[in-house]
This record gives sequence, structure tokens and C-alpha cells, in this order.
Amino acid sequence: MAMADVRAMGEPVRRWARTQKQEYTQGEARPLGADLGAMGVYLGLVGTAAAAIRATGRELPSRIPVGDAVLLTVGTFRLARRIAKDPVTAPVRAPFVRYQGTSGEAEVAEVVREHGGVKHAVGELLTCPFCMAQWVGTGFVLGYVTAPRATRLAALTMTMVAGSDVLQFVYDAIQNGALKGGERTAGA
Repeated sequence: MAMADVRAMGEPVRRWARTQKQEYTQGEARPLGADLGAMGVYLGLVGTAAAAIRATGRELPSRIPVGDAVLLTVGTFRLARRIAKDPVTAPVRAPFVRYQGTSGEAEVAEVVREHGGVKHAVGELLTCPFCMAQWVGTGFVLGYVTAPRATRLAALTMTMVAGSDVLQFVYDAIQNGALKGGERTAGA
């Protein structure tokens, strides 16, 4: 089959994609093709991991204990947020986003640098803790299947950090409340 024939076969798909992009985005620079590519990468990685797990003869757990599910869930929350919002992980996001300032305790606000295309899609993924949770959670589940003890330790670390975060906020609230209460008493 000649290359021209292959291109001709792909033209209806490209025409369909252009139409969808025009109708969906209504002129906004949205990275639909890059988002589709990210989904393909995700599916490819999960498929490859599943095939590798199957090739090793490992059995999937028939059930996951509630304690492990909670541990993995909280660990996923904390690690996804760490990747998406933490100043320390900014070097990973920097090629795709622009710093806008702070956005809460120990978090930064960033916006994508380029609109449309791969950098846009990657920038949105890396700055969205909800989006990152899908990838992190999948990593934890695959780790749980292949190396449950090590994965529990990694998730435990992130769960401990999340618990510490909560305690930091509680401590600050108590300090601020005590300070305000003390000022009222002194001024009464």
C-alpha cells in the first residue's frame, strides 16, 4: 500500500477531529489532540503493566482490606497534591506552567504557558491534583499488586504527611483562636 493511500485513509479521521475541535472549543485553544495522546499514554502504560503482571503469574487480590484502601486513598490524595501544588515540585512543572503566586498554605498558583498542544495538556495535568490522582492512584494500585509491602510504606509516608498537614492547620487555628481570645480578654 502506498503512503498516499495510507494518508487518504486517515483523512476522514482527521476531518472528523477538526470538526469536533471546532465545535467543542468554539475557538478556544484547547489541547484535545494532546489530551487524547495523554489518554493513549495512560492506557498504554496500564496495558503494559497489566501484561507484565500477568506474565509474572501474579494473581490480583480478590479483595483489598479496608485499611489498605484507606491508606492508598489518603496517600494518593497527598502525593497528587504534592506533585500538582507543592513549591518543591515546581521544577517538574516549570517547563509547562508559569508561576502566579501562592495559593494557600505551602502551595503555589500556576497557569499553563502555552495554549493548545502538548505543553498545554501536560501543564493542565501537572497542576491539577484531581487529574494527578488518577495517575498516582493507578501507580499505587499497580505497586500494591506487585510489591504490596513497599507500596504500603510509600502510601503510609504520604498518609502521615497528610495527617501532619491537618495537625498543622488545627495547631494554627488553635494559636490564632487563642491569640484573638487573649486580645479580647486583655482589652475587656
